[in-house]
Amino acid sequence: MSRGVWVRFILVLGLLAGCALLAINVKPNLGLDLRGGAQFVFEAEGTEQTPATAENVDKTLQVLRGRVDALGVAESTLVRQGENRILVELPGVTNDEEAQEAEDRIGTTAKLTIHEVIATAEPDAEPSKNKNLVLPSDQGDTLEVGPTVIQGEEITGASAVQREQSVDWVVAIDFNGKGGDTWADITGTAACNPSGDPKRRIAIVLDGEIISSPEVNTGVGCDVGIRGGSTDITGSYTPTEAKDLAALIQGGALPLELTAISDRLVGPSLGEEAIDASIEAGIIGLLLTGLFIVVVYRLVGLMATIALGSYALLAYAMLVGLGSTLTLPGLAGFVLAIGMAIDANVLVFERAREEYAAYPSAGLRRALAVGFNKAWTAIIDSNVTTLLAAGLLFFLGSGPIKGFGVTLSIGVVASMVSALIIARVLCDLAVANKPVNRKPAISGLGDIGKVRTWLDRKDPDIMSSRRTWLGVSAVALVIAVTGIATQGLNLGVEFTGGRQLDYSVSESVTIEQARTAVADAGFPEAVVQTADTADFTVRTGEISNEEEQRIEDELAAVGGEVTKVDDQQIGASLGEELRNNALIAFGVAFLAQLLYLAIRFKWTFGVSAVVAMAHDVVLVVGLFAWLHKPIDGIFLAAAMTIVGLSVNDTVVVFDRVRERWYGSKPEDDFRTLANKAAVETIPRTVNTGLGSMFILAALAVLGGDSLQDFAIALLVGLIVGTYSSIFMATPLLTYMQEKWPLSRVKKEKVERTPEDSGAVV
Repeated sequence: MSRGVWVRFILVLGLLAGCALLAINVKPNLGLDLRGGAQFVFEAEGTEQTPATAENVDKTLQVLRGRVDALGVAESTLVRQGENRILVELPGVTNDEEAQEAEDRIGTTAKLTIHEVIATAEPDAEPSKNKNLVLPSDQGDTLEVGPTVIQGEEITGASAVQREQSVDWVVAIDFNGKGGDTWADITGTAACNPSGDPKRRIAIVLDGEIISSPEVNTGVGCDVGIRGGSTDITGSYTPTEAKDLAALIQGGALPLELTAISDRLVGPSLGEEAIDASIEAGIIGLLLTGLFIVVVYRLVGLMATIALGSYALLAYAMLVGLGSTLTLPGLAGFVLAIGMAIDANVLVFERAREEYAAYPSAGLRRALAVGFNKAWTAIIDSNVTTLLAAGLLFFLGSGPIKGFGVTLSIGVVASMVSALIIARVLCDLAVANKPVNRKPAISGLGDIGKVRTWLDRKDPDIMSSRRTWLGVSAVALVIAVTGIATQGLNLGVEFTGGRQLDYSVSESVTIEQARTAVADAGFPEAVVQTADTADFTVRTGEISNEEEQRIEDELAAVGGEVTKVDDQQIGASLGEELRNNALIAFGVAFLAQLLYLAIRFKWTFGVSAVVAMAHDVVLVVGLFAWLHKPIDGIFLAAAMTIVGLSVNDTVVVFDRVRERWYGSKPEDDFRTLANKAAVETIPRTVNTGLGSMFILAALAVLGGDSLQDFAIALLVGLIVGTYSSIFMATPLLTYMQEKWPLSRVKKEKVERTPEDSGAVV
């Protein structure tokens, strides 16, 4: 056994030890659905100039969203309630002190204005003009300032920074074009006054207080001013003070003044039992997947299963190390990445089996090395397309879309490390010893497997019926679209808004009993949480008073006397802007994947893959429409996962098609080669699909109501995606090849020899 293998093994152990230390010592950030958090309700108060209409409240909500983002709270919820109220939920804020601090920082009016200084004044002095103000300054004196010259909305950004060669923290402010011009004018006017004159100062006022009144630097010319559209607020700030101030300024002035009318701590929306059941289901699913891989691939399968366990450790360590927030949509990203980790190992093993069958005398280690080398392009292509989508969902999406992008990116990187580094080292060690080489069947690479043997014997001609397969897909699409059109989509409360009801009961009732009672009333999709101001809060879609009474009756059956503490109309937490952002993110992600596949393969391959992707998502949406299952945030996570599963599967098939085509003879037909490639990938497809299905089946059976629809959507998506890769994407590609053929010559840089150039040697 080579020394290099042992060196790599020691490095892997060091990596895993570091991840284990990080996982033990750093607590994860959990979202509201997994941990609970703080819930605030603010009421907007209007003026004659700015009434508290739904439109103005929505504008205020967008400003609040910027403030919450500046607080660093991920996966938060902000939604309008009724006409003039705003609900804010912050995951992880679990004590009264943190909640009060967050409430103060979010709801502060933060009206920022900039003024010219007229003169110093006595504290109780009257202003010389009606529009002037007399305010205490940050420097201990009192200033009379002129009318507002720059409004808060003319400020485009604010950040806490340390300038070069300085230990002091300042708040850097950027202006828009109009604000920048005004800033240059007023600083130019101030610079015409001598140093020490109050008129040389500029007052920056936040909520009626002068937070900074700097004197214009002596290097600024009279009537020239400070140009460039930016400035610094100085004031001996600590890092925390500078960041807090920057967050308020960055958020901007609220269009409406807000009054906090409710604040409380709420429990996880999924419930502890549901979370525990999900964890149990995940562990059971992983164990069954590992057992399946060991049965199919024996010794190297055992090594891959150990590597799969290391994936979980790697992904978790990366999650806590980056400070990411884990939510249910985030868990969906990890489920997808687990499938990709399994797929990468299966790809390698199937390639290694082929190599050993062709050259048994070369030995197992060589077969394994060739297997990794031949599977490399398919693994890289499928992972890169997924990473492209994940990155775009993070940068362009919002809320759960962004969270899914983060965890999917982490999961993909962890799965690649697990499959291509850790699994390779362990498998190298496993097949390098003499007993295994004397009995290659033990390794799991000694034969091509029963599925591949059967396929080689039957040699099915799938592409000869390509018109039939595409017809089946077309019929399935018509049925799905008909369901969407005639049955409509049962949109969840995140998309439609609805009612939030708070109840107190006279007897002790667990959160699971309350959830069951609400489900028995006919609302299994309702979000039920514990709260510190009431026993339970129930969030559901638009319901009538009679339907609400059914909820009360069912709660009374398990909890005795029921008191309705509050009843509010709520807006959609996945509002129009978030929905638009999601659609934009999906669209750009599709285009990015198409472009990548066009570059790596040909544009016809990219179009075929994207059409298959869309086909898979539409079929699952159509199924949910026919079954009247809710389309909510959980389904959104499932849909994003289906996209990843679909493109991953299609890329693997297309990689084999390309390989076959580039190595073909002039008389070979593309359709025949595509058929052979599709058939050759079926063992990998079957084994990967079954491996992933164990996890999803465990979630569907044991994960509880919260995860059942999620797991069902993924199971259907996995089956449909497997079908579409071979029976839709590949037949479609063969038709496109006839009109826009892929060249048989692989485009590579060829190094010319003296003989090629005709030189004399």
